[in-house]
Amino acid sequence: MLRAGGLIAYPTEAVYGLGCLPRERAAVARVLLIKRRSWRKGLLLIAADLGQLEPLIRLPEEPMRSRILATWPGPATWVVRATPAVPAWITGGRDTVAVRVTGHALAAAVCRRAGGALVSTSANVTRRPPHTHLLRLRRDLGRSVDYIVPGPLGDSDRPTAIFDGATGRVLRPG
Repeated sequence: MLRAGGLIAYPTEAVYGLGCLPRERAAVARVLLIKRRSWRKGLLLIAADLGQLEPLIRLPEEPMRSRILATWPGPATWVVRATPAVPAWITGGRDTVAVRVTGHALAAAVCRRAGGALVSTSANVTRRPPHTHLLRLRRDLGRSVDYIVPGPLGDSDRPTAIFDGATGRVLRPG
């Protein structure tokens, strides 16, 4: 479904997410429409492993590099330099991108099956609570997505923390 340009909902560490391949502009536009969100805010990418992110990012020098890598896989998102391979509709027009190597086994399996990093944003309209129950997700968004990956959420009770990859500063608490 993803390789055909589709949009899915899937479980992550704390909430259900919306996902698509980052180069699929039409699918990304659908994500933004569902969320009622401007592309200028940018979108987060998740991956199964660092190798899936390497073509997309430039990690900082030590010691920040080691600090970032020590949190992956896991519920830590880092804003780092993007390579030119990341479309502007993902970065919001900036030279950075938010990325995470997910520690959620099913989300990582979806990334592996898709062959690369995925857009990952909570499955909800902006400023509304994110979905944590599969039946409510199906009711609210089932017609808006092409496929819902069933499965359990991770153990986190809050969306993942986001950190600045240059300074280590917390941008969003977890």
